[in-house]
Amino acid sequence: MRVAVLSGKGGAGKTFVAVNLAATAERALYIDCDVEEPNGRLFLQPEQLEQQTVGVPLPSFDPERCNGCRKCVEFCHFNALFFAKNRPLILPEICHACGGCSLICPQKAVTETSRQVGMLERGRRGPLEVITGVLNPGEASPVPVIRSALKEGLGKNIFTVIDCPPGSSCSVMECVTRADRCILVTEPTVFGFHNFRMVYELVTLLGKPCQVVLNKGEGAYPPLEDFCQQKGLEICAVIPYRREIAAACAAGKIAVRESPEMKCLFETLLQKTGGAAE
Repeated sequence: MRVAVLSGKGGAGKTFVAVNLAATAERALYIDCDVEEPNGRLFLQPEQLEQQTVGVPLPSFDPERCNGCRKCVEFCHFNALFFAKNRPLILPEICHACGGCSLICPQKAVTETSRQVGMLERGRRGPLEVITGVLNPGEASPVPVIRSALKEGLGKNIFTVIDCPPGSSCSVMECVTRADRCILVTEPTVFGFHNFRMVYELVTLLGKPCQVVLNKGEGAYPPLEDFCQQKGLEICAVIPYRREIAAACAAGKIAVRESPEMKCLFETLLQKTGGAAE
């Protein structure tokens, strides 16, 4: 079972839910695909760390073979190539590594090198395995690092929690397409509910079953409850807005190991998502 944990905005509690769900399962795999700000490792504190770089293909042009036909420049729909000083030049940050320029070149003047865009970090905390994607600062697209993290982890037959990026962009879609089901985390605010509906539209479009977790709940929130009732969505957990929970998070502690109430809540959530505590 692969469960993607999403939220429409940052700060809604997505990583909180993902980390505590993985910790409750104990024997599980946690993949942090929020590669621009991977915070799960701060709580899980994996040991026996191994690192590997993530690179993307980058075209390189042979001036001896290039005859200046400009077919590669005309082909590039991302405008990553331009022609200057009688040769094609590239803007690496814009290149999508599609490989089209090397295929289209009639002179076979284009080869590919690798450009590092991030890294993967693998480790363990007891029976819990942790894979963290880390995007290099300044990189435009997190997708290559996300794909590498998912490829590294999704071949394993183990309960898997995918901590997605916030929002509903292409990077979120990469995570959702590889999940069996989704948990949508939201908060009882107008802004949170608005973005929650956008994420719901995404997972519905991709045909993924989903459940809802309301974080920072202080009672009924009719807009969310009415929407979920209309769409047939289950609000499978309401996490209370408590000072002690916030204090545990601020100290880098895992709530299910500090609070019997949270342990019981996440054990129920785990059962509802198709997992089973050891």
